[in-house]
Amino acid sequence: NNAAQAWNHSFYWKCMTPKGGGIPNENKHSKLLCDKINASFGSYDNFRKEFAEAANTAFGSGWAWLVSDAKGNLSVRKTIGADNPMVLSGKCIPILTCDVWEHAYYLDYANLRPSYVDTFLDKLVNWEFVAENLERAVDSGKNWS
Repeated sequence: NNAAQAWNHSFYWKCMTPKGGGIPNENKHSKLLCDKINASFGSYDNFRKEFAEAANTAFGSGWAWLVSDAKGNLSVRKTIGADNPMVLSGKCIPILTCDVWEHAYYLDYANLRPSYVDTFLDKLVNWEFVAENLERAVDSGKNWS
């Protein structure tokens, strides 16, 4: 539990950057990332809706995740407590997470988790980090059986 929480939080901090968030741009971030979001969800708006729903409906304390399989197919997962999709979901690699434990947002947002999630997606996501994670996931996936 402690090791998982340390890993999850370390990863979470890297998923954010000042002046981040919004729609990823293939010229600024990664064509691969933009293409995979569109292929996996149909559009950024569909991804955003699914990710926000996972974050806002995680009962109690947990995490929302964007994960990649070996071919770069993306999906959204949610976990509760210290769980991590690498352990629970088989062969997937986290490329983005949002902490929805109350300690992540309560001082600024009180019980308004959806407002926190909107801010995370619209103003904080580090798309460069997410794109790097996706490229590593696809590269490492070439060795999966």
